[in-house]
Amino acid sequence: MKLWEIAHVRTGDKGNISNVSVTVYDPEHFKIVSEKLTPEFIKKWFGKQVLGEVKRYDLPQLGALNFVMYDALGGGVTSSTALDKHGKTLGAYLLNIPF
Repeated sequence: MKLWEIAHVRTGDKGNISNVSVTVYDPEHFKIVSEKLTPEFIKKWFGKQVLGEVKRYDLPQLGALNFVMYDALGGGVTSSTALDKHGKTLGAYLLNIPF
């Protein structure tokens, strides 16, 4: 099973910081998702894409996790030469995590 089968994501950006939220469809899946998606796991999953710290904010009442990833957008929209300067594909990539 992949994460996309039990959750959806939203992404945002501010400068060189990417913000990705993960929200489970069924509250019963929140525990397994929150146990697996640690900041360390997320940083390892993105590899060289995320050079800075990853902070996680838990919102259990919403069945959601919010990840703030620093130094993740190649310098930000005005500096990056990446095709996806806003990091919108980071959320889609996260949905491929196997469970």
